[in-house]
Amino acid sequence: MKRILYILTSCTLLLMFGGCSEDTFEQNGFGTLTGFVVAADGNLPLANVKITTNPTSNTVFTDDLGAFIIEDISTGDYSVQAELDDFIVSFEAATIITGGTTNLVFELEERTGDNVPPNEPILIFPLDNSTDVALSVDFLWIGSDDNDDELTYTLEVRNGSTNEIQLFENLQDTTYTVANLTLATTYFWQVKADDDIAPVVQSSISSFTTSTENLNRFLYTREEDNGNFVIYSGNDTNEDGEENDPNEDEFALTDAETNSFKPRKNRTNEKIAFLRTVGTAVHLFSMNSDGSGVDQLTSTVPVAGFRNDEIEFDWFPNGEKLYYPNFNRLYSINADGSGTTLVWEADPQDFITEVATNEFSDFVVLKLNNAIGYNAKIIIIDPTDGGIVKSVVEGEPGAIGGIDFSIDGQRVLYTQDITGFENVNYRQLDTRIFEFDFDTSETIELSIDKINGTNDLDVKYSPDEGSIIVTNTSNDNLSIENIYVIPLGGSSTRELVFTNASMPDWQ
Repeated sequence: MKRILYILTSCTLLLMFGGCSEDTFEQNGFGTLTGFVVAADGNLPLANVKITTNPTSNTVFTDDLGAFIIEDISTGDYSVQAELDDFIVSFEAATIITGGTTNLVFELEERTGDNVPPNEPILIFPLDNSTDVALSVDFLWIGSDDNDDELTYTLEVRNGSTNEIQLFENLQDTTYTVANLTLATTYFWQVKADDDIAPVVQSSISSFTTSTENLNRFLYTREEDNGNFVIYSGNDTNEDGEENDPNEDEFALTDAETNSFKPRKNRTNEKIAFLRTVGTAVHLFSMNSDGSGVDQLTSTVPVAGFRNDEIEFDWFPNGEKLYYPNFNRLYSINADGSGTTLVWEADPQDFITEVATNEFSDFVVLKLNNAIGYNAKIIIIDPTDGGIVKSVVEGEPGAIGGIDFSIDGQRVLYTQDITGFENVNYRQLDTRIFEFDFDTSETIELSIDKINGTNDLDVKYSPDEGSIIVTNTSNDNLSIENIYVIPLGGSSTRELVFTNASMPDWQ
């Protein structure tokens, strides 16, 4: 009894002077973890109990008094495990504070009956410390139980950069696919096995690093629950002409804490330009293809005009500059944010809403409209002398938009509501895709298999101009938007490539 009183008194003092510390956490600090392990029946000290932590630190064993100590353990939250043959494994939570001592007391219960815990899961794939792992991972492990009990598993995946943890629980198979991981990021993963009888058994922790190169060809945006748009990168392999499931290899390049939209990639400088809301203004930003290196380009002259979701900008083909609108003025700005220059000016009542360039000439396509979106016209200008080279559409009622310029500068893509409907909410009823030929001045419709009651919007050429990509949505202004690829020059139907997505870019 004297030994037990000594243990309990020591625990109390340690809790008073160590475990109750109110020091704040420090990311790179160290503390001390101490404790005692006793038998639940009789409170007798237990020697040679194996003490481990998750995340992993030192493994120690209790002495003859049931005491243990782990010194110089990194600050943070831990799950501490006490394990001894013929006793049920026990877990306790511990928070390590810089310069402080945290104390735990384990009371182990003797194992009764013939049931034993599951065997520790063995992690198979990805291999520990593997690199260049794809952003969609098929996790694989081996689980077993000596009693042949039915097991369920919990897969835990932690982002080493953000410490964000994804939990996938109640898994019955020993493989699970996790998609949308982040480029150039180290992840840690662990599997826990549960037979619903004995304590849960956890595997060791394994790590891997994802690929550093973004090979996806598509960019698009998705509206999050908080109303902000997030920019995504995705892929569409479409091998052997077979349709694939949508949303292949997608991952987010921006987060939901900012409102980022209208991505446009330049293949020469491998930069992605996009729009982002800053306070009450909209500014032009750029980032690397993996989402890193975000820079704000515009400052004194923001991007402005009719409806933020309708405004378009475009790169100079060489990637050195960008064109962007500010009400009735067209500006250029260097890719590093310097050299803001007024390029062209429309009449005061005409807002420049969309801009498109081509790789063949210096000509620029502009879509202009009034303050409520109508009285729209599409023109081709020569910014070198300010002259209007060609009028594509003018004097027609209803909404017009979604412009793109072919590589050779001979064709212009755009969308138009053929009903000519106009209202204060800028609702469109039957918007279709059209292509204007610069040489012949002829216009043809390209909306293939468009469902009645929907609108085709945000149309863009594919890099080889053998297809077009378009956002399609119901004309009720409430339904989700989806992105389709439509082949040109054939009878093939459109293919769904990204769901709940809009504002596509294909490079």
